[in-house]
Amino acid sequence: MTATRRFEGYGVLITGAARGIGAATARRLAEEGAQVLVTDVDEAEAGRTAAALRELGSRAEAFGCDVGRRAQVEAAVAYAVETFGSLDVLVNNAYRCSQDAPLFEDESDEAWAGDLDITLTGAYRCARAALPHLVASGRGAIVTIGSVNGLQDFGNHAYSAAKAGLMSLTRTLAGHAAERGVRVNLVAPGTVRTTAWEGRDEDLAAASRLYPLGRVGEPEDIAAAVAFLASRDASWITGTTLCVDGGLLAVNHGFREAVTGGGDAV
Repeated sequence: MTATRRFEGYGVLITGAARGIGAATARRLAEEGAQVLVTDVDEAEAGRTAAALRELGSRAEAFGCDVGRRAQVEAAVAYAVETFGSLDVLVNNAYRCSQDAPLFEDESDEAWAGDLDITLTGAYRCARAALPHLVASGRGAIVTIGSVNGLQDFGNHAYSAAKAGLMSLTRTLAGHAAERGVRVNLVAPGTVRTTAWEGRDEDLAAASRLYPLGRVGEPEDIAAAVAFLASRDASWITGTTLCVDGGLLAVNHGFREAVTGGGDAV
C-alpha cells in the first residue's frame, strides 16, 4: 500500500480502466484513499478490477461505458456522483489504435474516424459530462493519457493524430476551466508493458535498447505521474503535457550511435 493518502474521500472516474495503465491508475489512486469508478467497454473485466481493489480494502465500483456513446458517458458520470457523493478527478484513458495500411492512400475512413472518435472525441465527451461536477467539488482535476506518438512519428496515423489532438484539448480546456478551479493536464507515455504487447517480448526487448533509462515503462510508472498531476501537489500546474518516456524524446540514441560510434562528441 502507498503510505501517502492524497485522495482520501475523493470520487474518481477512470475510463478504459479494466486493465493496463487504467487498472494501475485505479489501484494507485485507491491506495491513496480514492473511491474509484472503474469504467470500460469490457464491463466484466472492469468488474474484476474493481473487485480486486475492494479486496485491498478500497471502495471501488465498476461501470460498463463506451466513450463513443454520449448517453453511456453521462450515465457513468452520474453514477460516480451518486455513489461517491462527488466527482473530483476524471482520468481519460480509453483509446483505440488501428494498424496503418501499408500505403497511406489505402487508409480507410473507418479506421481514421474510429480512432479519433474513441481516443479524442471520447475524452471530450467525458470532460464535457464531468466538468460541472469537477467545478462543484472545489478540487477538480482532469488527467488525460496521451502518448509520445502525439509529439513524434512512431507510426499509427489516426491514433497519433488523436493523441496530438488531446494535447491541444488539454491546453484549451485548461484555459477555459482554470477560473472555475479545475486543472487539466496530460501524461504522454512512451512504450509501456501492457496487454497490448502480449506475446511480443522480443519487440519489447528491442524497444528497451532505444530508451536512455534502459527499459520500457510499466503501467505503475504512468499511474504515479497521473496521481501527481491529479493531486494537490500539482495545484499550480495546468495545461501541461508531462512526458513519461524514459528519456526517449530527449535523447536520440540511434543518431548518436550513427555519428559517433557511441562516443560523446557530435
